[in-house]
Amino acid sequence: MGKSHAMSSASTAPSESWPWPPAIRASAAVHVVAIGAGALVPGAMPWAIGAVVLNHALITGAGLTPRSSLLGPNVTRLPEAAGARREVAITVDDGPEPEVTPRVLDLLDVHGQRATFFCIAERVLAHPALAREIVARGHSIQNHTARHRHNFSFLGPRGFASEIARAQEILTEITGQRPTCFRAPAGLRNPFLEPVLHRLRLSLVSWTRRGFDTREGDPAKVMARLARNLQARDILLLHDGNAARTPEGNPVLLEVLPLLLERLRAEGLSAVTLPEGLKR
Repeated sequence: MGKSHAMSSASTAPSESWPWPPAIRASAAVHVVAIGAGALVPGAMPWAIGAVVLNHALITGAGLTPRSSLLGPNVTRLPEAAGARREVAITVDDGPEPEVTPRVLDLLDVHGQRATFFCIAERVLAHPALAREIVARGHSIQNHTARHRHNFSFLGPRGFASEIARAQEILTEITGQRPTCFRAPAGLRNPFLEPVLHRLRLSLVSWTRRGFDTREGDPAKVMARLARNLQARDILLLHDGNAARTPEGNPVLLEVLPLLLERLRAEGLSAVTLPEGLKR
């Protein structure tokens, strides 16, 4: 317990103050100006209310756009150094899943490639040996929240901190490696998330493109989305948990992944973990 508490305390220690993104600074300024104008300028109240409503719509839209960086830093591609190394990142969300994940690991081994698994911490608690196997076989486990709550994007600072810090503690204790990357459920968030990630020293990571393999059961269509303009620095999103099924009943990931790995080989690309790919 002492070791776990020490790791949790270290991971949640505040770092330097959060640098407000320009969009958040502008939003705060809009509210200040609107309040002042509405109170002091005759006839300005409807315009002030309209400005605030428009501002809220913009901020909400940014939160509903997984690849947006208006609410704070958001990694959608690997850095240029990874491009020079001909690297891509395959990310696999929502596991570990005992039926699917071991077969994913075997496919990656056969092709000599590595991946990043954004794991739900409570699933890691349920399958700790599988989580440790992911790491032992050269892959990376990163933070995908403790429970993958459907209302995650509506949480406030305390809710975000509780959900993400708990996942950090579980994942670190079971795997022996502290996550450095975070992915929000469905990529959805609000302005309160980034300060929490900053304090926990986590980088928000989304993706370059996704296959929509939680709802698309046709491997050809999933592969087409992933392979369109495939190039070095791409971050690709797939799912071992909540995977859609093919007409034959197979998790679609297991039919798409071999095709993707063959395509990477043909293009001379190497799949690496996010911690490796994000090195500059």
